[in-house]
Amino acid sequence: MNIYAIGDLHLSGNPPSKPMEIFGEHWQGHAAKVAANWQHQVTGDDTVIICGDTSWAMDLQAALTDLNWIAMLPGRKIIMRGNHDYWWTSLKKMQQATENKFSFLQNNFYTCGDTAICGSRGWLLPSSESFTNDDAAIYRREGMRLEASLAAAKQAGYDDIIAALHYPPLYDAGNESIFAELLESYGVRHCVFGHIHGSDAGLVFEGVRKGITYKLVSCDTQNFMPQLVK
Repeated sequence: MNIYAIGDLHLSGNPPSKPMEIFGEHWQGHAAKVAANWQHQVTGDDTVIICGDTSWAMDLQAALTDLNWIAMLPGRKIIMRGNHDYWWTSLKKMQQATENKFSFLQNNFYTCGDTAICGSRGWLLPSSESFTNDDAAIYRREGMRLEASLAAAKQAGYDDIIAALHYPPLYDAGNESIFAELLESYGVRHCVFGHIHGSDAGLVFEGVRKGITYKLVSCDTQNFMPQLVK
């Protein structure tokens, strides 16, 4: 039983209403690439964490084409919200619409054997030049959501925790953020995140810092392959 992560699928139906190759030729037919790699790597006993920006759909009904496509791929799916997931609504509505084929990660946690999967969407970090007062409010709220998830897992007795965010929790190993501080205080060892694409991958921190392994899993930065977490 393995745990994988992938982010930023950016699906838009079949045929796609928003073809992603406008962002580069490597996006040509990217859904087929994702499916082939997923089916090659992931078994029905595995779990895949989907780190947001799953569908360009503007509402849940429109997103079902993409969600049902993902549901047919192997493995259990734990999915969280990205900044482009405008279709995201209440957990109850999403679970009913998808017939409980997904575990939606928001203010909660899920388990995979002895491991807890926690997370939040995250947000732009204060070290960004474009960070505003409006961003500060969302940043604090997403920090509270991450802490609620981590605290629930700890209270349930889980020490082995994987944290998933959509936004990167660090831009630089020398910076700090509320997200990185929470991961450290709750003893997290693996953090996966998305949001960043292409040449921007070098602008965020990946690697080991204070005992935590940070990994960017946006599908285009990883050749459209789910990444093994553990």
